[in-house]
Amino acid sequence: MRPYRGVPAEQRRARRRAALLAAGLDVLGTQGWSAATVRGVCARAGLNDRYFYESFADLDTLLLAVVDDQAAQAAEMIEAVARAAPRRPRARTRAVVGALVDFLAADPRRARILAHEFPASPLLQERRRGITGELAGIFIAQVHEVFDEPPLGDEDLELTALTVVGGLWELLAAWFRGDVETGREHLVDFVVALVLTSADLTPALDHRLR
Repeated sequence: MRPYRGVPAEQRRARRRAALLAAGLDVLGTQGWSAATVRGVCARAGLNDRYFYESFADLDTLLLAVVDDQAAQAAEMIEAVARAAPRRPRARTRAVVGALVDFLAADPRRARILAHEFPASPLLQERRRGITGELAGIFIAQVHEVFDEPPLGDEDLELTALTVVGGLWELLAAWFRGDVETGREHLVDFVVALVLTSADLTPALDHRLR
């Protein structure tokens, strides 16, 4: 296909897809999953409906792609902050937790999706399992990075990672909904303390203490 106004066809398709993703984030993060329509997304993107299907099979595919894109941005941010932080458990944990809270708070649409859309959509609940697994993997990698000898064995470290990530997800969702009344600093302090405490489970797991 020949370039249009000097722009190759593949580049034009990529721009249209990016515009649809941006519009999908706006719709999902302001109106919600149940109110989203192909026509509404295309109107926000400034595109004819026919361009929608060159990138997405249906509306659910687009909205899941929006969530996946935001999750990928969060994961990339977490890893970048962790790399830049000192190789000390408290300092690195505080840097990551604070950055995650600020990442979500920086865009009210992200906070709404986390707090309201995930609980309301079966498809997003299913997607949450995959995202939780990816974030737990980052948690485990960071434990191995920070500690010369991880304080927990592989099995218990995996259980800890899933517990911490799942609990943090629920806590942040409740905080952004207003169900938890505490300030940002105390929220971050609490999560940091919880994460650091979870690294000291070995004595309690020792069966000889029974």
